[in-house]
Amino acid sequence: MRIERQYDRLYKIVGLIPKGKYVSRFIELDNHGYVWKDKVYRQLVDEFAITDITWEELLQDYIREFKNHCVPFPNLIEMLEVLKRNDFVLGMITNGYGQFQMDNIKALGIEAYFDAILVSEWEGIKKPDPQLFIRALENLKILPHEGIFIGDHPMNDVKAAQNIGMKGIWKRDFQWDHVEADAILNDLSELPVIIDSLNKQNIESC
Repeated sequence: MRIERQYDRLYKIVGLIPKGKYVSRFIELDNHGYVWKDKVYRQLVDEFAITDITWEELLQDYIREFKNHCVPFPNLIEMLEVLKRNDFVLGMITNGYGQFQMDNIKALGIEAYFDAILVSEWEGIKKPDPQLFIRALENLKILPHEGIFIGDHPMNDVKAAQNIGMKGIWKRDFQWDHVEADAILNDLSELPVIIDSLNKQNIESC
């Protein structure tokens, strides 16, 4: 876990705080990545009365090291290869800071597979804003009913995509027991078959 590695790197500074307490509080404040890390570190520094390092320095350490510990979902590259061989145009929408997110995307080795990558900071809007999804579709030159969006958040990803006329696939995540989606994805290797099934449904309904 990245925050555990940060604790180990900065042990001389934060070592008086029990590791489990530091890590668990970070995870709680982080809310599965949906709270900006600057807010997380400000709160950590305040709660633990950390004086030998600033929240800005903790944040910069996190940003600098994060890309070195990116771990992809199983079968990510294989899935992307299949989609590109089948001539799909691929886009990515991600909430976060621009360069930070791009560094992580490059670290995973997936940048070249995507025809459009939209990062919320650079776009000035973030999921679930419908304009961000519309902008991505315009970049890819496809209509909403031709688009399928895959994400792990029920509202920011699945519902937001469905609200503008796209299909929404939920990548199963332990945070939620059930999500209303057009399809549910357990493993990325299942995606090409799911897309084929959704496309057939579209044809039959026309």
